[in-house]
Amino acid sequence: MTNELIEEDAPIETALGNYGADNIQVLEGLEAVRKRPSMYIGDVGTRGLHHLIWEVVDNSIDEALAGYCDKITVTINPDNSITVQDNGRGIPTGINTKMGVSALQMAMTMLHAGGKFDKDTYKVSGGLHGVGVSCVNALSTDLRVEVHREGKIFEQEYKIGIPLYDVRVIGDAEDTGTRTHFKPDGTIFTDTVYKYDTIAGRLRELAYLNKGIHIFLNDLRELDENGQPLRQDDFFSEGGLVEFVEYLDQTRPALDGMKPIYMENTKGSTPVQVALIYNYEAGENVLSYVNNINTHEGGTHVQGFRSALTRVLKNYADKNPGVLPKNSGKVTFSGEDFRKGLTAVISVKVAEPQFEGQTKTKLGNQEVVSAVSQAMADLLETWLEENPNTAKGIVKKVLVSAQARIAADLAYKRIMTERKDFMGGMGLPGKLADCSDTDPEKCELYLVEGDSAGGTAKQGRNRAFQAILPLRGKILNVEKAMEHRIYENEEIKNIWTALGVRLEKKDDETVMNLDKLRYHKIIIMTDADVDGSHIRTLILTLFYRNMKALIDNGYIYIAQPPLYLIKKGKEERYCWTEAQREAAVKELAAGGKEESVGVQRYKGLGEMNAEQLWSTTMNPDSRTLKVVTVESAADADHVFSTLMGDEVAPRRDFIERNAKYARVDV
Repeated sequence: MTNELIEEDAPIETALGNYGADNIQVLEGLEAVRKRPSMYIGDVGTRGLHHLIWEVVDNSIDEALAGYCDKITVTINPDNSITVQDNGRGIPTGINTKMGVSALQMAMTMLHAGGKFDKDTYKVSGGLHGVGVSCVNALSTDLRVEVHREGKIFEQEYKIGIPLYDVRVIGDAEDTGTRTHFKPDGTIFTDTVYKYDTIAGRLRELAYLNKGIHIFLNDLRELDENGQPLRQDDFFSEGGLVEFVEYLDQTRPALDGMKPIYMENTKGSTPVQVALIYNYEAGENVLSYVNNINTHEGGTHVQGFRSALTRVLKNYADKNPGVLPKNSGKVTFSGEDFRKGLTAVISVKVAEPQFEGQTKTKLGNQEVVSAVSQAMADLLETWLEENPNTAKGIVKKVLVSAQARIAADLAYKRIMTERKDFMGGMGLPGKLADCSDTDPEKCELYLVEGDSAGGTAKQGRNRAFQAILPLRGKILNVEKAMEHRIYENEEIKNIWTALGVRLEKKDDETVMNLDKLRYHKIIIMTDADVDGSHIRTLILTLFYRNMKALIDNGYIYIAQPPLYLIKKGKEERYCWTEAQREAAVKELAAGGKEESVGVQRYKGLGEMNAEQLWSTTMNPDSRTLKVVTVESAADADHVFSTLMGDEVAPRRDFIERNAKYARVDV
């Protein structure tokens, strides 16, 4: 910062850059939401778009938690608008004495207005900030709410959050509930097309977490010959969390035929529910929820769960020395060993949860640690004593996990030893064509299928900020492999070394340290054929299972090379979709015969020269990249284990159900 003299005669506005009292603005009503939408819903992309649905559905779920709702229906309309209807009590419509307007209008148009602050109305709630449904209203071009309450039907409509008229009665009602219909504002969101699978994944979670509630999903965008939706679901669970872990683990063989362990404690101020099961695999899959909100980053409830699990199982093994094989030797156990092969769901209800911001990804209430730990310890100790055979199998599994961890640690240390200080010009993979820039925020690493495509990419890239790492063939399927085999695989070692990341122990957990990550864009670039899709899935499985922090931080991307080159004479069009291909053919035919237009189908990156690959796929000014995100941890885990695991039947069922949505080259 420099110090500059200001001439004494200069007007004060000029001296301060015209920054005066009139520059201070107050955003009234919902203007703040439209001005800075990402502050309220996370982003304005696909995730934020779907967040609008969650905010409305959460209100219906809160009615269910309060005991007044058992049916929720979500409808995707043909124009990508959304309708959410429940049979709860209905939002109050009377005049609020303090504000002088209808309570319904307050809830729909005022930030921090809602019933969630009154603990006599809602003992627990997901939407504690009171900005949910009003944000949906602000970010919708049109919204209509209909309330069935007190024998009448009330309605009010809004345009970008502004009421078109006062709340009015339009008829009589014999039932109760709220129906909200909204259309997201296309000037706010970069994508306004809802994804059925994303919505279905979240509603499935809610059904498991709130047993006894019917949650219906209908997609009216595609209908059969009878006018019925091609895609619709009825999510309902009688078993709750037990059925949830069974769903999560249906593609993994349970340990010695083990059945899920269910533990529930509703006595204290923090009701706790936990269901868990062990399988023969090496991964840990723990999903945690607070008032139905998925806490992706865990928090104090997960801390309490892990503490109790480690303590109780270790004590059980110490008190029952005969459960370990005599030749097991002296093995030092870590907390991670007790969680290998574990699938668990933790659900707590907290009256006033403290989250890290509106995104609610991590619970901070310290009192929850002891509440969960104590409740689970008592219940698990009893279960182990009552089920000695299964308990013995779990302890043996822990021993195998400890031995595998020791082998994996040795393999990982070998990688670190081989990776010399690249500041001295050594230690990077020989196949890596690195970039000259050293600022990670500017640098990109392309993981390219095969040496041939890698060579083309090296010729076409911008050497200043784009690095190329060719991968030979198909990398190891980490879903099936022992952990130490992962670190011994040559291609995976090259990826680790090129990225510069490292593992470290933190709070009895292995976490990835990204401080020395060398690229903030890691781009998977594979052929547009079956083999290319398989390789891409293998790489994504590696990142999801072993380097998930890269996905969580938004560093993983998928390149989008064109599928077609359309040519007529000197005119050329690159197309990425079938719709673009059809439009380009018609345009170049210009009323003539479409057969005169040449269509080249790209199946491999090697079919393009360096200039074509740069202009279509690698040039930041013209390329299209898809960022990899995880909207639902439960669904992501289920898909990866289904497609990449050992069980054939679930994979066949998945393919049969989803085959009509796949693109197949014949």
